[in-house]
Amino acid sequence: MKPGYSIRARLLLGAALVLLAFLAAAGFAVQRAHADSVRDVHYGRLQGTVYLLLARAEIDEAGRLEMPREFAEPRLSLPGSGLYAAITNVRRNEEWRSSSSVGQSPPFRTRQPVGQWSFGDVERGKEGFLAATFAVNWAGPAGRTPLVLSVLEDRAAFDREIATFTRTLWLWLGGAALLLLVAQTMLLHWGLLPLKRVAGEIRRVESGDQDGIEGSYPAELSGLTDNLNTLIQQERTRQTRYKEALSFLAHSLKTPLAVLRNTLGEPDQLPRVVAQQVDRMDDIVQHQLGRAAASGSARFTRPVPVAPVLERIREALGKVYADKGVAIELDAARGLAWRIAEADLFEMMGNLMDNAAKWSKSRVVVRAWREGAALRLRIDDDGPGFSDTESILRLHVRLDERVPGHGVGLAVVNDLVASYHGDMKLERSDLGGGRVDITLPGR
Repeated sequence: MKPGYSIRARLLLGAALVLLAFLAAAGFAVQRAHADSVRDVHYGRLQGTVYLLLARAEIDEAGRLEMPREFAEPRLSLPGSGLYAAITNVRRNEEWRSSSSVGQSPPFRTRQPVGQWSFGDVERGKEGFLAATFAVNWAGPAGRTPLVLSVLEDRAAFDREIATFTRTLWLWLGGAALLLLVAQTMLLHWGLLPLKRVAGEIRRVESGDQDGIEGSYPAELSGLTDNLNTLIQQERTRQTRYKEALSFLAHSLKTPLAVLRNTLGEPDQLPRVVAQQVDRMDDIVQHQLGRAAASGSARFTRPVPVAPVLERIREALGKVYADKGVAIELDAARGLAWRIAEADLFEMMGNLMDNAAKWSKSRVVVRAWREGAALRLRIDDDGPGFSDTESILRLHVRLDERVPGHGVGLAVVNDLVASYHGDMKLERSDLGGGRVDITLPGR
């Protein structure tokens, strides 16, 4: 499989896009807010200039407008200063302009509703101005005289202030974005470092330098590393089981083959011995195949209902031992289920229940229950019991040569229980015979 996109590249790209989008939106919002604020300040100054003109304006008895030559705002007296003022006497159709307008043709407004303010931008060719206009009815000796006061300011200073702020703003935002991206890269490297360590450990496991995932990892990865170790251990256990099965199979077949070889010199015994040894070899092969195919891991299997499996085994054994009249009693809750391969449960309980029925006099009791986080399985019979509870669990050891079988049933069960990290005990039963007690721990 071709490797997909890098998680780090995806996260970095996503973080960069989100960061740039956020900073761009924030920058434009700040820039717009600053421009509005600066414009309001300039309009406030123009409004103050209008009030200054109103304070110095006079109307004589003839209704003519009289204005002083000097003002508190020096720019009104300085030609080309960038601040221009005009007052229009609407009744006499006369206009007064400040000294700063000499040689200039500012676009003053001459019409405005009385008592209303007007603020805005006006253009004249390539020049732009900030404008404030106000109209008032002046009460004087000649009666009410309508006046329109208009003040303009060159936009150059305003534009420079906005440009300076904009340049500074985007310079700092760009620097902040760069620093944040560097910090984000470092944080992602630190956050993804456990994944890199896991990948390195997996490579070392593949190369045989270590047996499993050995490091300590965050909670988000601990489940993954635990499951990887389980899979690795399960695979190695399966390989070991196959190797052992082949070894045991080769060892177990030596005796039947030797018997067959020795019988070649006795033609009259050959058919009977061949049939007997072929059956024996078939039993050996079946046991070893079942032992090798044992799953041995409960983590990745679905819970199996225990009671139905026990009932099916009891029905099969009831037919096998119908002549003996063995009563097999089951005690297992209908809702009891456990994470175990169904084939392993059949192999385990089939061997134990078959041995119990084989050695019992008339009664076998099988119990299954949950005890804390473990599954308990117990098989009791009223037979002679176990004379040796240790050697019987080793392969090829039999209780009695007169009983059919090759002594591998309990050994296979013991291996199956061990593959599930469980415990198997052989004891004396309350019924007087043998008891097999199995404990299978939970996950």
